[in-house]
Amino acid sequence: MSNGREDAEFIDEDLVSKSQLKRESVELQKLGGELAELSAEKIESAGFPEELKLALLLARQSKKGAYKRQIKYVGKLLRSMDCQPMIDYLERINNASAEAVRELHQAELWRDRLLEEGDAALSDFLNQFSGADRQSLRQMIRSAQQEIKRQKPPKTSRILFRYLRELISVAP
Repeated sequence: MSNGREDAEFIDEDLVSKSQLKRESVELQKLGGELAELSAEKIESAGFPEELKLALLLARQSKKGAYKRQIKYVGKLLRSMDCQPMIDYLERINNASAEAVRELHQAELWRDRLLEEGDAALSDFLNQFSGADRQSLRQMIRSAQQEIKRQKPPKTSRILFRYLRELISVAP
């Protein structure tokens, strides 16, 4: 004979509170909102299920109240799916953009340092980035410095920046 107490314990373990369900629903809606903020190209190329992809694209086009309703619908769709691949996709995109920003800042710092310090900074740069062409770098630095002295548009400085950014992005 089963004990009523054991049955109650079994039922209690499987029950999830209504508050917990609401919290999970809100989290899925937040995830849906983050996914809807992606560009249409990223949504298309992400490999999401077709129904979710269409719902996200519609949410991107919606205004205020319709957007909220659509995000709730996206949250409902996400409840029946494994969300981990979508979370991983968002993290990869966010990390990639953070890495790109870091590379841009590093290229700006190196450009400014090379233009201010000249050959001393150039040797430091070449020690850190061995694949760089010393002669062309030196020519770009001198041309950019001349443009600054003559108060001309920074054409060579921009070329130098692009070259540095390319070197930094390829470096391990």
